[in-house]
Amino acid sequence: MKETLHQIKLFLQSAGFKKYAKRFGFFILGLVALILIACGGLSIYFNQNKTEIMAKINTKINENINGKFHIGDFHYKFLSGLPNFTLALKDVELKDNQWNTHKHTLLKAQEIEVRLNVWSLLQKEINIHKILINDAQIYVYKAKDGYSNANIFKPKKKKTPQNKAKPETTIDQVDLNNVHFTLDNQVGHKLFDFAVASLKSKVNYDEDNWQTDVFLDTQINSLAFNTVHGSFAKQKQLKGTFAVSYSSAKEKIDVKTDGLKIGTDTFDIVAFFNLAKGNALFGINIGTTILWQNASNLLSANISSKLNHFNLKKPIDVNCDIKGDFNAEGDPKIVVQAVIKDNELSIPDGQLNDCSFKGIFTNNFKPKEGFTDANSAVILTHFAATYENIPLKIPQLSINNLEKPLATGTVNSDFDVSKLNGISNDKWIQFSEGHATANLKFQFDIVDLYINKPKFIGNVNVANTSFHFIPKNVHAEKVNVQLDFTQEALLIKKITYKHKNNTIFIDGKIDNFLNLYYDAPERMVVNWNIYCPSIDVKQFLGVLATSKKQKVVAKTNKKPTISNHLRTVIEKCAVVIDIKADKITYNKLTATNTNARIQMIDSKLIVKNGSLQTSGGSIAFNAEVSPSGKNFAFGSNAQVNRVDIASFLKSFNNFGIKSFTPNNIHGKLTSSANVTGFINSNGELITNSTHGTLTFNVNQGALVNFEPIMKVGKYAFPFRDVKNITFSDLSGDFKLRGEMVDINKLTISSSVLNLDAKGVYSFGHGTNLAMTIPLRNSKNDAKLATKAERDAVREKGIVLHLVAVEENGKMKIKRGKKDKEKN
Repeated sequence: MKETLHQIKLFLQSAGFKKYAKRFGFFILGLVALILIACGGLSIYFNQNKTEIMAKINTKINENINGKFHIGDFHYKFLSGLPNFTLALKDVELKDNQWNTHKHTLLKAQEIEVRLNVWSLLQKEINIHKILINDAQIYVYKAKDGYSNANIFKPKKKKTPQNKAKPETTIDQVDLNNVHFTLDNQVGHKLFDFAVASLKSKVNYDEDNWQTDVFLDTQINSLAFNTVHGSFAKQKQLKGTFAVSYSSAKEKIDVKTDGLKIGTDTFDIVAFFNLAKGNALFGINIGTTILWQNASNLLSANISSKLNHFNLKKPIDVNCDIKGDFNAEGDPKIVVQAVIKDNELSIPDGQLNDCSFKGIFTNNFKPKEGFTDANSAVILTHFAATYENIPLKIPQLSINNLEKPLATGTVNSDFDVSKLNGISNDKWIQFSEGHATANLKFQFDIVDLYINKPKFIGNVNVANTSFHFIPKNVHAEKVNVQLDFTQEALLIKKITYKHKNNTIFIDGKIDNFLNLYYDAPERMVVNWNIYCPSIDVKQFLGVLATSKKQKVVAKTNKKPTISNHLRTVIEKCAVVIDIKADKITYNKLTATNTNARIQMIDSKLIVKNGSLQTSGGSIAFNAEVSPSGKNFAFGSNAQVNRVDIASFLKSFNNFGIKSFTPNNIHGKLTSSANVTGFINSNGELITNSTHGTLTFNVNQGALVNFEPIMKVGKYAFPFRDVKNITFSDLSGDFKLRGEMVDINKLTISSSVLNLDAKGVYSFGHGTNLAMTIPLRNSKNDAKLATKAERDAVREKGIVLHLVAVEENGKMKIKRGKKDKEKN
């Protein structure tokens, strides 16, 4: 290394090197001197021919314009633009002949550099090869009548054999620095406004055709194809190189750029612009990979204001095709296509994960109906996502008319029912197991970008689901459901509800479901057909309980969820149930062949045309049950036919009567009752709550060990069997008043004695019951053939009048008639 450096040092100090270095230095000095002499000569030439040069420049410009060209001053720039001759034009203005009408100056520049070919200039010709425009404003204006200040430029004369050989003035290079460019098209309501920091273009000519690469660095103040809707890419920085070519035969400019920067994103653009007279068609195709929000911010306000309510977390592949006519009013045709894969989509109604689809936006959904929001559509194909962990597949979704959006499509889903738990915020229903499949055609409006009133046609199948309906505290296990949505009704098929040892088979129908569900749920009637091999009635009471009151929270503008609306509909709709049961139990009552129509309206249960067989007889009944605080109020009218009275009384806990038990009375009961009262939450009759009327008749009756009679018999009939009394007639007419019973009539015709009673019997305090007892032995009265014969001998002999009263909590029997005042 040291040896090499030593050799270089010796070479630089050699006489040969010094000789050649000296000659090279003289050459450089000579070249500089020559340039200075040439520039000085050009300066002298300019000063001597300034007037002539200026006149020729004016002539050249004025030959090609219909307007006024003004220059404040101009001078020669020494050493600038060599080997060309550079002139600097100061305070340049270019106006068309109608400037006084529209007041828009086509060009206003502080400085324009014009570089002229020196050789042509020496031959007294002006040949401009480069123009540099600095600190300028260019305003291209087109009035509503079609006039444009750009028409200042005269059309080129067609070449003739005489002038074909004559060279034309061409501009080979154009540079712009700090130029504000505006294109204001009043015909089409278009406004393009650019703050150009730098534009550099070098043109290559091929006869009348040309090609150039244009470097552009500009800020987009406005790129409005329709000023009513706003600008694309507003306030975005644009930077890149465009390959631009012009075809004279087609009178068209083609533009292509790769990697164009708009803001922070990169775009590939292919475009064309027709320049023929009467033909202002253009087309722009843009391709990029971009974030949703960045893409939305590049669009006009009428589109971005809607898109900003949505978002995709990851970048998406987008292609945008814009075609239009600069002379036409309204928007151009816009088609945007996007491919989304494994993304996260946020919508006003929630968030969709694992989202993939192909999307198309067009503002010309129906050809020949214009490029408007009303004719715009968003079309999604092969849509797949999860919503609240529920998988959704939509082969095609169309959203038409963006002024009043209407969405249609088909949705398929296959999921575990427990995933529905995440949809409801107030947790009114909880699923623990089961599987669901859905195949539905849907239609819904989009109001303020929210899904509104979705309607479905298709089917939903749910298998082996178990759930807890929290407001009613109802738990269901192993339920199967098949729902068929049609235009006319919702058909509910094949519901199998299992709870412990009970199985219920249900099918139903809701007429006009699609309309009433949203607009009038209180008018909705759910018709159920229920068949039960065996059921406990007390389990039904849970569905009547008043829903738990929700906490009052401050009102917000948040839209109610589908879950909230479904709960509201469930609470408001009316339910009609036609029920048939092979076996039905209520407390100790067991019935068979039960049929009834049950209506559930506003938490009220109404039973109509009920019938059942129990205790060896039959009962026909109507009833009404509704929540009342923690209990249930009921009203019922019933006709009992030949029911075993002991079994019947046991079934209803003897109706709260403590003075005798069902074991005291035997026989077949026929009765008519119209009763109201209360039942507790366990389904038990609340003692002393009943009011109403009761008539009854007992056939083949017997009274066994009935204490009040035994007390009387102990003294009055010591030799008669008062412990086991048989009846030929046992009937009564009662009025129930809580713990008090008004006995309007009680007739007993028995083997021991005959008894007529009237008065008040109390389950608590206040019994005052008058009894009329003939003392004759009635043992053989039953053998008399007719009732008339029995009535004729009924009160023969001594008749005893007694009063049963309650004193100090004990029943007392006294002689005498009942006090009329008390009665």
